[in-house]
Parts: sequence; C-alpha cells; structure tokens
Amino acid sequence: MMLAELTAAERHRVVAGTFTDRVRAARAWDAAAPVPGWTARDVVGHLVEWFPGFLAGGAGLELPRGPGVAEDPVAAWQTQADAVQAVLDDPATPGRAFTNPHIGELPLDQAVDRFYTTDVFMHTWDLARATGQDDRLDAGYAALLVTGMEPMEELMRASGQYGPRVPVPAGADAQTRLLGFIGRDPSWTA
Repeated sequence: MMLAELTAAERHRVVAGTFTDRVRAARAWDAAAPVPGWTARDVVGHLVEWFPGFLAGGAGLELPRGPGVAEDPVAAWQTQADAVQAVLDDPATPGRAFTNPHIGELPLDQAVDRFYTTDVFMHTWDLARATGQDDRLDAGYAALLVTGMEPMEELMRASGQYGPRVPVPAGADAQTRLLGFIGRDPSWTA
C-alpha cells in the first residue's frame, strides 16, 4: 500500500520509523544541516520541541518527555515517536478534536498527520543529508505534498515556517520539487 493511502496511525508508523532509522544511524550530531544555522541535533530538537506544545494547546494532551536532545538525541526522539504513536493508535483519537485559532478544528488524528507527520517526513531529508545517509523520500507522498502545498504557497511563506522557494529544473522529480518548494537546495551537501 502506498504511503498516501495509509491511515494517520499507519503513516506515522512508517514515516517516524524511517526517521528513527536515520536518528539511530547518525554519528555526527554537530554536523551542519540543510536548514541554515541548524545541525543534525537541531533537526531532532525541532521536532521534539515544537510538537508537545502544539498538541497540549490544541487537544489538551501532554506527551511524556524523554531526555533532552542535547544529552541524548536518540532517546529524546524515541520517547516522542513512541508517545505520538500511542496517541494515534488509541481508538478514541479520531473522535477527539484538535482546535487551533489559525487552523480551526480538526479531528486529532488528522491534525497530527497533517502538521506533525508531514514535518517529520520532510525533515527526514534534512537529517539524512546532514549525516550522510540515504535521503530518498517516498516519491508518491512527496508528489502529494508538493501538489497540495503549491496552491497555498503565499499563506505558507507568510507563516515564516518555510524559506524562499529554491528554483529546480523543469521536469524535476517530486522529491526535488518538494525540497525546492520548502526552501531547501536539493543539491545541498554537508
């Protein structure tokens, strides 16, 4: 089954699993990452730091906290990945509401999928590039994301979450188009 066809819980399991593989194999945590000013450790730190507050503020859920990313990025990530998976595996989650003044109300599983799992998917490339690992993303899901994001480009850029679009060659594959859209130089190397 294609990544785009999975449930929110199944997609997180796959996407977080791939990111977990990259986290476990990383050796150079202070290596530069494709996000200006970030290191490999900062990629993990970003995911571990923003999402708990987002979830608590929108759904009143508190995730268990692991060690800090500075002391143990692998354990920090694993604690969060397991906690998010437990939330998504809970049969009550699709019936719970997530409310945010900027996005309105969504079922909790959809909010996690749309904002968090997608972020993990995109940052997998950042961590892989920073640490010299396999940086291939699922082509079908990358195509789905970039196609869905392009009509909202002005809104997304105004959020400050994405850098300026990086031009890519005409006919570029979906991963390259997605990376360029979110402000990454697809040819970036450490």
